[in-house]
Amino acid sequence: MSNSGIPLIDRAAAFSDRVAILDGRGEHTYGELLQASASVAATLLEGTPDLDEARVAFMVPPGFDYVAVQWGIWRAGGVALPLSLRDTHGELAHVVWDAGAESLVTAPEFEEAVRAVADEGGAKLLRTTQLHKGAAAELPVVDVERRASLLYTSGTTSRPKGVGATHANVQAQITSLVDAWEWSADDHILNALPFHHVHGIVNALACPLWVGATCEILPRFEAERVWTGLAGGEVTLYMAVPTSYKALIAAWHAAPSANRESLTRGASRLRLMVSGSDKLEVTTLEEWRKITGHVLLERYGMTEIGMALSNPLHGERVPGSVGVPLPGVQVRLVEMDIDAVNDTGEHHHGDVIEADGRPGELQVRGPAVFKEYWRMPEVTAAAFPEDDWFCTGDVAEMEDGRYRILGRASQDFAISGGENVNLKEVEEVVSAHPDIVECAVVGVPDEYWGKAVSAAVKLRDGAELSSDDLREWARERLAAHKLPRRLLVRDSLPRTAVGKVVKPAVVKLFEEAGDG
Repeated sequence: MSNSGIPLIDRAAAFSDRVAILDGRGEHTYGELLQASASVAATLLEGTPDLDEARVAFMVPPGFDYVAVQWGIWRAGGVALPLSLRDTHGELAHVVWDAGAESLVTAPEFEEAVRAVADEGGAKLLRTTQLHKGAAAELPVVDVERRASLLYTSGTTSRPKGVGATHANVQAQITSLVDAWEWSADDHILNALPFHHVHGIVNALACPLWVGATCEILPRFEAERVWTGLAGGEVTLYMAVPTSYKALIAAWHAAPSANRESLTRGASRLRLMVSGSDKLEVTTLEEWRKITGHVLLERYGMTEIGMALSNPLHGERVPGSVGVPLPGVQVRLVEMDIDAVNDTGEHHHGDVIEADGRPGELQVRGPAVFKEYWRMPEVTAAAFPEDDWFCTGDVAEMEDGRYRILGRASQDFAISGGENVNLKEVEEVVSAHPDIVECAVVGVPDEYWGKAVSAAVKLRDGAELSSDDLREWARERLAAHKLPRRLLVRDSLPRTAVGKVVKPAVVKLFEEAGDG
């Protein structure tokens, strides 16, 4: 096989006969993955020598076909743009149009849903069944400094923006975790994470494929199926968001008492369990420890940087802490005016913080940090104000060398159930409801979700609206994780003297209202 220039792919030849992917269709070896991805690449190229960083969107469920398409795009010289299986038509159309995707690859079951998206965005629609029929072709050698992926993430702007990473960025994200968490070819991970997030794509997919391990992929998270996998005796690693661990805890308690012992015994044999993408509550950590014997390893990362901080594989894992910098990652805290961020969206920085216990904005530097926000040079420049240090927008503090994340600098952003939610985007959609006159959307602390997306509204005279009615109306306009979980109807919303809604006061209204 010729050299692709992409180490993740070229390394696979050494593991040709090993099982790379285990999914609902059975076992697939590294050799089969290389053969399938070469066929995908040849079909995408259509006789041309190189895609030259053309963006290829793909809506493919987690499994062997997903990886074959992702690798095929890379081997053809393209930029992989995975689409969320849960996004609405409008959300998908924004991503495809903004990225300027030239092709849209779909699994047959999604063809009807995405055909209009491809047509509107001017992208050529291809079915996965077509891609595996490509004749052998000479494939380009791809420089690692070329763009590899575009992942769309909510930030402080009203619409998701594309985070562009190079192959070198992705490789740095992988090798940092392989080093820190001691991945080996003997590992077998159970992966039930979404495949449009760095958590599922890099941490739980690319890392095992880098070392010749097996990635067992579930189509979606289902507590009973995950427990079956954890208790089966083959799995060595598992990674999830806090809400998934809460669901697993609930399922364990709901299981017949005779089954609980076997579930506990099976899960206890894993070598590592990781929690991320949202704050892990100490109560969840302790309950999971009682059930499985595992102290969950909490880490910190984001789409733009991969993973930056981690509790140790060996040694004490401090509850509430996200640990220390990972290999190859530099981290610092910088003084900032939080009020200015919330009022204007601008970051005003002061000195680097050296002392323990003083909060500041977390900034990250290193080879894993992304290249750019796609076609947003001014936003990219603002995110890197000094010497390649990336401003995460997260507020943290340090104690004894360990970092603790305190929250977002901006009140227009929340993490709910491990999913990034831009509250401004939700607010724009909810405000368009015909019965709503005024609206404020906030993230309210919630025991299960971390932050519950919540809408406080003023209705037009004589109108009535329930939370179920609002969710049903918004379901065609927002992905499920963005739908407001709570609704408060008020005659007026708390505002400043100049008429700006006071978001902390809105959060307080929900807290005072309780579960109502």
